[in-house]
Amino acid sequence: MAKTPGHGPLTGVRVVELAGIGPGPFAAMLLADLGADVVRVDRPGGPGLAIDPAYDVTNRNKRSVIVDLKAPDGPARVLDLAARADILIEGYRPGVAERLGVGPDTCRSRNPRLVYGRMTGWGQDGPLAQRAGHDIAYIALTGTLGMIGAPDEPPPAPANLLGDYAGGSLYLVVGVLAALHHARATGAGQVVDAAIVDGTAHLSAMIHGMLAAGGWQDRRAANLLDGGCPYYGTYETADGGYMAVGALEPQFYDAFLDLLGLEGYADARRDWTRWGDLRAAVTARFRTRTRAEWTAVFAGSDACVAPVLSLTEAPHDPHLAARGTFTDHGGITQPAPAPRFSATPTAVRTGPARPGADTADVARDWDVPDLMKGLE
Repeated sequence: MAKTPGHGPLTGVRVVELAGIGPGPFAAMLLADLGADVVRVDRPGGPGLAIDPAYDVTNRNKRSVIVDLKAPDGPARVLDLAARADILIEGYRPGVAERLGVGPDTCRSRNPRLVYGRMTGWGQDGPLAQRAGHDIAYIALTGTLGMIGAPDEPPPAPANLLGDYAGGSLYLVVGVLAALHHARATGAGQVVDAAIVDGTAHLSAMIHGMLAAGGWQDRRAANLLDGGCPYYGTYETADGGYMAVGALEPQFYDAFLDLLGLEGYADARRDWTRWGDLRAAVTARFRTRTRAEWTAVFAGSDACVAPVLSLTEAPHDPHLAARGTFTDHGGITQPAPAPRFSATPTAVRTGPARPGADTADVARDWDVPDLMKGLE
């Protein structure tokens, strides 16, 4: 039986995803979570990501077909899908899609309303456009990696969330949805060049404004939000756990000191010459109790303090559990779709798409019978 798109604000929107790894699949997952009918075009043998497809939740809510773009009739099959799609997403190096015969000009000659989304690290042009790279290199050049960490240690690797997903996937989704709005208003599609370096740089807009105004020092752990401030950071507890503190405003700072038992530091909030002493006092106090004990101390307060939870602990947090921030589907605990909609609610409708498992359904639903050639 065919897997239907279900509910969500993008119900009825058709998306073709040319399989890749990282930010492209995550962007397509977000569109699928929002209700779009996302068809992932997998290549024979898979994309090379070392994960069992059954557990790759970035392929949830999608359908998969297999097309060999290097076969003589491979590009024609993708073009047939593009002709019926609203959005196409690819994450190849610049020029590769063109060489494979599925570049934006070719696809849009079949479908002038098509929004063609291109996801890369360096962008479609510039001196580095043809170079390989990964999240950490992209964010390094934008200045954002250099903002993170202690001043006497190398900047840490913040997983691949800042570049790949925040600076990459989310900007690609914003871009293709904005272009889709334009296409539906004018009948003309366009190409969206989503580069991780562009998106990650854009994320730092507020910091650049503060830097220009003299309110931010261009060095690590010297500012209000980068660990330089003793009431905005993390502290170790007696059991080796950590508490996160964000008591920036005066009323939150006062509540923080009161519950911590450090009322004598009330005047240190704006006196940076006392920040060293304040940090030492806060560090010592947090080490006197366990994470659970401090969580209980700050529970119900506006001190802006929270325990630092692990990935496996987070789904069990009372607030996140009450909101259903995480969900279980097919035996996999995973983040639920976000954000939330009052009239068009979203859900995890299907588990990870298995490569090629939906070819017959997509061929019928999208009226592309040639997808079945060689599989019958």
